[in-house]
Parts: sequence; C-alpha cells; structure tokens
Amino acid sequence: MNLPDIEKTTRRLEENICVHIFSVSAAMVGVCLIVIGIIQIVLKTKNSTTLTDDFLAFDALLFLISCILSYTALRKKSLEWMHNIERIADAIFIIGMVFMVIICALIAYEITYHDMVLTTHHAMRLFSAASAFMV
Repeated sequence: MNLPDIEKTTRRLEENICVHIFSVSAAMVGVCLIVIGIIQIVLKTKNSTTLTDDFLAFDALLFLISCILSYTALRKKSLEWMHNIERIADAIFIIGMVFMVIICALIAYEITYHDMVLTTHHAMRLFSAASAFMV
C-alpha cells in the first residue's frame, strides 16, 4: 500500500466513525425529547415537579452539538481537521451518554422515592383511621 491508499483508508475509517456519531446523536436527541414529553405527562397527572426534564433538555443539547460537529467533520476536506472535529464530537457524545445514565438513575430514584412517599402517606392515613376507630 502506498501513502495515498493509506490516507484513503484512514479517511474512510474517520468518515465511518463520524457517520455513527452523527446518526446515534440524532437518535439520542429524539430519545431525550420523547422522555421529556413522557415525564411532563406523568408530572401533570400527579401534580408534582422534577428537575430530570431540565437535565434531559441539557443532554439533548449535548447530543445536538455532537451531531452538528460530526456532520461538520464529514464535510471537511482536510483529514486533520476532520479528525480533530470528530474527536471533539466523540468526547461530547460520551459526556452526553454518561449524563444520560445519571439522569436515568435519577428518574429511577424519583420513581422509587415518590412511591415510598405515597406508601408512607397512605400508611399514616390508615394508622390515623385505625387509631380513631380504636378510641
């Protein structure tokens, strides 16, 4: 293999990585928006609030930035510029994924905690009713 063939192969590999980052980032923006909508529906029915939808909006922004950067990298002619932009897009994508896992943990915690509060409140009402009945 001569030098131009190696450069073409390297460029194809970089483009392949950029395409994956671009498509998955775009999908993750959609996932964040769908989950925000679901959380808003649940919150409206339960008259409660949470910060997770705000965190998801920020996470969607991270994925959007990663998506735009990977698209920009695909459009660059210079392999060096493409590689540099792709690394930034990759780092932002990884940060977004880590943040998504943290948000999922928060959602799971809030669901569990919210159910515990309701259960405790329900138990206290039953205890109060039983105490009033015994007197």
